[in-house]
Formats: sequence, C-alpha cells, structure tokens
Amino acid sequence: MKLKMIQNSYTLIFIVLMLIPPLTMRGQDPQSSQAYAAPMYLNPAFTGNTIQSRVSANYRKQWIKVPGAFTSYSFSYDQFLRKYRSGVGLTFVNDKAGSGALRHNSIGGLYSYVFQLSRNVGIRAGVRASYVIRALDFNKLTFADQIIRQDPSNTIETFDRLGKSYADFATGAVLFWSSGWLGCSFDHLNRPNEPFQGQDARLPIKYTMQGGYRFVLTEDVKGNSVKDITTSVIYKGQQDWDQLDIGAYYQYKVMIAGIWYRGLPGFKSYKRGYSNNDAVVLMLGLRIKDYVHFGYSYDITISKLGVGTQGSHELALIYEFAQPEYKRNGKKQKFMVPCSKITFSQ
Repeated sequence: MKLKMIQNSYTLIFIVLMLIPPLTMRGQDPQSSQAYAAPMYLNPAFTGNTIQSRVSANYRKQWIKVPGAFTSYSFSYDQFLRKYRSGVGLTFVNDKAGSGALRHNSIGGLYSYVFQLSRNVGIRAGVRASYVIRALDFNKLTFADQIIRQDPSNTIETFDRLGKSYADFATGAVLFWSSGWLGCSFDHLNRPNEPFQGQDARLPIKYTMQGGYRFVLTEDVKGNSVKDITTSVIYKGQQDWDQLDIGAYYQYKVMIAGIWYRGLPGFKSYKRGYSNNDAVVLMLGLRIKDYVHFGYSYDITISKLGVGTQGSHELALIYEFAQPEYKRNGKKQKFMVPCSKITFSQ
C-alpha cells in the first residue's frame, strides 16, 4: 500500500511538472475551442469587427479529471470607430495550471485599421501590446524530496523568484470579402524571457493561420441570411508543436450548431505509434435579438488520454450594442469580416 501511494505521488509530481511551462518547457498559451468567440485573442486584426461596441466573456475548463487541469478566463471590450476605419480594444486573460500553482495574468490593449480595397474586399490589420504576470504558489506543489524525506511541510528546492512580469506583443492581418476570409497572426514577437530561475527561457513566436467561407442557404426579403453554413480552418504552431482545427457551423434563425475536429493524423506524429488525434468539439449557440449571444462547446478527447479526462467545457457570452445611427447605416458590412456571423455578430 505504501509503495502504491509513493508511485501515485510520483505520478502526480510528473503531471504537475509537465504542466508548468517555466520549469520543463517553453511556454503554454491558453487553448480555445470557440476561437471566433474570442476573436481578439485569435488575431488582433479582429478588433472592432462589430457594429460598434462589444463585450465578451469566455471560460474554459480543460481535462477536468486530470490533476492540474487548465482553467482559463478571459474578458474583452472592443469598439469600431467608423469615422477613422479603426477598432480599439482591451483584453484580460487569466490562466491557471497545476492545481492553481502556476498562474498567468495578462492585460492588453489592441488597435486595428481597415483598408478597403474595393466595394466588397478589404484588409484588416491589427496589433496587441500586453503586460503579463506569471506567479508560482509553492504551497500547491509537492516535490520528490518531500516524499523521500516523508516531510510534506517543506522542500529543499529553491527558486530565484516566485513571479515574473514582462511585455508581450502580437500582430495580425485578415483579407476578407463578402463571404470569406483569410488571415494570419503572430504572438510573442519580442520573445519574452519568462523563467522563475536564472536560466534563459524565451517564448518562441507562435503563428496562426485562419480561413473560412460562408454558404448562404436561405435569405429573407431584406437579403439577410436565415440559414447558412460556415466552414473554417485554423492552423497554429509554436517551435516543434502545431495543431489543425477544421469544422463548420450551421445557423438557422437564432440557433447555431457546430462540429470541429482537432489533430493532424497521417501528416505528423510526435512519437512513433501515437496518432496525432486530439479532440472532436461539439458546439451549440443561441442569439437573442441580435445583441446577446451565448455559446457552449464540449471537447470529446480522442487521443490516448482517453475518456478518463472527461473532456473539456467552454462557455462564451457576448453582448453587442450600438447607437441608432450605426444600426441604420448599411455601410457597416463593408468593414466587417464575415466570420462575425459565427461569432454570433450581426
């Protein structure tokens, strides 16, 4: 029994250490299955991609039965300034890993500008500047020496600091037209150094490519979509790691349903014998009077982590509002990427 307890303890330590980026790897950005419900996190160019003003809140609980699971919160506000063809925004992200031992907090300001190439084609370009704080709580960690010495109260491990702060920069651009879009973005442009000890641990640049197309199936007498299907693909990578998300959303009046697949089977395997499959994502959404939007998604884990993780849950809530003159002005569509339909925007 005692040997089994020690083995379980070592397993827990291994999991915790694997989930603490500054100690064992080069960084871990929060994941999002409803990527277009957190558009400014996906690409700064989506800042202001709304009628006028938008407030968003997102929550994600990843692998809820795995010790040290990730829990992420994000809040954002953005506004489109039509007179200046610009969008401005503010974001806050909180991410907890390793049973809350490692915390990541960031606050960022965003700006985007729209270049109108023709009547129905444009480019949005954006930037994000963030201030990041990472903190480590030793009281929530267990080290090998504590088990060996049978002294859970303290450890002989030492760290130079229990917190780290730094500036982080990102940029991106999106080419869009009346029914589709293609975009790319780059995070950690300045490659910030984020160790808790004296060693060099610079974040690699993360790159993301996005694209999609909206097929309108039914329109009302005013030309507004009643029923449509939007396909989308997101590919992202960071140093040796990469990921592909591909799927579609179906919208009918106020209801939206979607399905996504995440993985790169047949193209890449990080270890021989392990297929590159991660998850199937199911999503349901509701739009209430074109200004309150709610989405829920569930990740079904299909990797070798198995059903024991009990998947991941994600919630998104968006509130949009605009002055009457913005709502009456039909020119708004010239400045909006059509993926706004799958972020539940009008």
